Amino acid sequence: MKDFRVRFAPSPTGALHIGGVRTALYNYLLAKKMNGTFVLRIEDTDQKRYVEGAEDYIMQALKWCGIMPTEGQGLGGDYGPYRQSERKDLYQQHIQQLIDNGNAYYAFDTPEELDAMRKRLEEAGGSVRNYCIFTRMDMKNSLTLSADEVAKRLASGDPYTIRLKVPADQTIVINDVIRGEVKFESNTLDDKVMMKGDGLPTYHLANIVDDHAMKISHVIRGEEWLPSTAHHVLLYKAFGWEDNMPQFAHLPLILKPNGKGKLSKRDGQKLGIPVFPLSWDSDKPEDAFTGFKEFGFDPKAVVNFLAFLGWNPGTEQEIFSLDELAQAFSLEKVGVSGARFDFDKAKWYNQEYIKATDNADLVEKVKPWLSEEVLQKGDDYLAAVCGLLKERVEVLPDFKEQSTYFFGPVQTYDDKNVKKRWKPENLARFEELKNMLAGLTTFDAATAEAEVVKFMAKHELGNGQVFPVLRLALAGTMKGPGVYEVMEVMGKEKVIQHFEAAFDYFEKLTKVS
Repeated sequence: MKDFRVRFAPSPTGALHIGGVRTALYNYLLAKKMNGTFVLRIEDTDQKRYVEGAEDYIMQALKWCGIMPTEGQGLGGDYGPYRQSERKDLYQQHIQQLIDNGNAYYAFDTPEELDAMRKRLEEAGGSVRNYCIFTRMDMKNSLTLSADEVAKRLASGDPYTIRLKVPADQTIVINDVIRGEVKFESNTLDDKVMMKGDGLPTYHLANIVDDHAMKISHVIRGEEWLPSTAHHVLLYKAFGWEDNMPQFAHLPLILKPNGKGKLSKRDGQKLGIPVFPLSWDSDKPEDAFTGFKEFGFDPKAVVNFLAFLGWNPGTEQEIFSLDELAQAFSLEKVGVSGARFDFDKAKWYNQEYIKATDNADLVEKVKPWLSEEVLQKGDDYLAAVCGLLKERVEVLPDFKEQSTYFFGPVQTYDDKNVKKRWKPENLARFEELKNMLAGLTTFDAATAEAEVVKFMAKHELGNGQVFPVLRLALAGTMKGPGVYEVMEVMGKEKVIQHFEAAFDYFEKLTKVS
């Protein structure tokens, strides 16, 4: 068996969509499992769509996810350069080879002539709508023009492209690892452009030449490239490389949250969800997006979530470390049907990772969302707060939103519940409880609980008459960690301050109402 070599080949045309990250992840997992090589190649032949900074963004995104390639652009290796714009000479050699052996031809058709052809075909109402076996002989190309005319046009610098000459009446068979046998009839294929007017190759030519030159053994990519694979197989045959073709595996689409249609970059903006690993800044507001990192996701949770967008281990296990994913992953367990992008499931994964994170480590993750004033409380106090809240948060910014009462007075009370729970005639009793707690020399959850139990027994009060009031006084809300645990972390001084402010507010609110 030849060496196991896979590649991730993004185009630097903007932010790295989550579908691209999943492709990179699956390549990474297989390379790790097979003790192979994961190559990063930058496919930048479409200079019109090139975006400054996109290449750096791709590297940062892969690094944040923890799925860095081991060879390629910026990493070195024996098969470079790994940026396609630096491999022009290689492509020129191979395109000339295709022309010389009759598998490609020069096409001199102007944009206006191409438009006229399409319009004519559309008006004819047939199934043929493009430049192909059935239309090529009606166009201006080296198949219809004399050799002298072609040479004259080339010498005078007439604009041209180079097209693949698709053979007639052939069945092209692809044995896809995920989809099984897929067949294409050559008579349904267009004569795709291999070399553009600017002298740069299209994706199809560069992709094949590079995969062969870099000895790629498996091409794992999105479903949208499946139709193009017929042309790629024809290219392998045209170059005489059919015995060294890689195995193809086309991943299922990632669908919108409603399951209808492919998840697009714009869906993130429309739905307020991340579809990129990192934020992407742009001069155009419509092109700026917020990523998983900035939403407050743990990269391990994102990777775990992405792994399940199309793949299933066949067990009940859902939480996997990266090493565990590599051991369990296989292309045979990747499905054919599209995978729905369930953002609630992504948050569930993140919550599971947050809950499993050591409190001290969690503090470091949460710090970017906290103010300088809060950070001054010290790591030990922050760790205790994180420990109390981590069962209840989904993303890291939730810690800031849910912890405000630990660092200052309650900003907002749940007035509806205050009116329901607070009885003015009980003010004296709760003042008594406040004084009982203030008199404790040891202040922890156990001693606070014992004092509250003693208080309730003395006044014959039930939990429902006491706990809601205490929770509202401490946090302003009925939600949150255990009352006694909150008291212990806050400390006696803060608890008494919260009680004093709350009882005063409760009295005023109920008198007004």
